[in-house]
Amino acid sequence: MNKMIQAVVLGLFTASFAHAEPSSQVAWTPDKLNFIKQANSNNGKELAAQCAGCHGDNGVSPSPDFPSLAGQLATYTYKQLQDYKNGQRIHTLMTSIATGLSDQDMADMAAWYNSLPLPKNKAGKKDLEVAERLVSEGDGKRTLPPCYTCHGSDGEGERMDIPALAGQQAEYFAATLMAYKKGERHNDIYSRMRVISQQLSDAEIQELAQYYQQLR
Repeated sequence: MNKMIQAVVLGLFTASFAHAEPSSQVAWTPDKLNFIKQANSNNGKELAAQCAGCHGDNGVSPSPDFPSLAGQLATYTYKQLQDYKNGQRIHTLMTSIATGLSDQDMADMAAWYNSLPLPKNKAGKKDLEVAERLVSEGDGKRTLPPCYTCHGSDGEGERMDIPALAGQQAEYFAATLMAYKKGERHNDIYSRMRVISQQLSDAEIQELAQYYQQLR
């Protein structure tokens, strides 16, 4: 990651939302990171059987309405489950499921999904020049950083709370950015995805969704 870009963007977000309510109750302490690192993926596989209807047997969702979780960073999946349980992220079904999970269950499931390969890209022929520019260059006039600085040049995700995007369902991806844009989802650290999505047009969001779905 370009450290200078990251520092500038993080500084802008932090200054703008210094008085905002916490967007998550997960604190990435060394003990927490080690706890997730030592999770039992075999147990996670058994627990994840209840999730197959929406997220697929091997973490690749059969429905455009639900995300694929295969290859997702374990820390990111763990955080989302915690946010559902604690009310930072709202979804009737997921809140119900997460409420019944212990911290260990969440870590084990996150480890299982992380152990799976990222979803295969869905090839397309659409011109994605605008998305490619946003990913590689951003837009300085709108203070938009390049997407790759956080999500990686191959859409593999980075750090604890930045998800992998490669191969993700385009419909779900677009719906997620629209939810950030409208303020319907608000569990992003420093409100960064709300800040970014509010500066994107609906057409740009759709194109970015297609870009990451097709990314190898």
